[in-house]
Amino acid sequence: MATRAGGVSVGAFGSMNLRPPGLRGDACDEPVAVMENQRRFADALGGPQPVYLDQVHGSRVVRLGGAGGLTPQSSFAQADASITTEHGLACTVLVADCLPVLFSCADGSGVGAAHAGWRGLAGGVLENTVEALCKATQSQPGSVQAWLGACIGPTAFEVGEDVRDAFGAAAAGYFRPGPAPGKWWADLVGLASFRLRQAGVEQISGGRWCTYSDASRFFSFRRDRVTGRHAAAVWLG
Repeated sequence: MATRAGGVSVGAFGSMNLRPPGLRGDACDEPVAVMENQRRFADALGGPQPVYLDQVHGSRVVRLGGAGGLTPQSSFAQADASITTEHGLACTVLVADCLPVLFSCADGSGVGAAHAGWRGLAGGVLENTVEALCKATQSQPGSVQAWLGACIGPTAFEVGEDVRDAFGAAAAGYFRPGPAPGKWWADLVGLASFRLRQAGVEQISGGRWCTYSDASRFFSFRRDRVTGRHAAAVWLG
């Protein structure tokens, strides 16, 4: 997973903003700066080419490579997760508080990446990614490894009753009473781990970094509003 360091963007986007210009959402960085940042990120991967998505906080999963699959030259697909069984392509998601989850089959037959904010989590983006990866590789969820990257932490992610209700009573333990009636502190990492275990994934690691509290390393939309995006990527070696 990249941090915000090592790029050429300035101001609120300083410095390794990887968010492609022209996508939906908040204010955009200078296109020439983003292009240079993306070039540096691709170089750092050492060969595999990142494939970016037009993320919409949904649960759609797309496949990279193969017949009809996405490539780095494809138009941005509206999706929040991708999988691949092809070498040379990196499943890539962009985040600035939402949780990036990277997947790998234990036998090296396939990988995947998911962008998981609360809407995507509640909508099943992780379960859909596991299902798509297992179908593409003829694997079982128990053989899938999941790594959780940096996201907004449980002491900073204040949400309303609608978010708590979206996850149901079974996930109530991942919400703590917030600073006012009807407000809650949500544990995004805990919710993701819970959903992954429910989907049969047992090998889960990561999830120890808070984007909101570490401004020197991470972008945070909740903290700064106008901000860049860093990336998490996974590929077949």
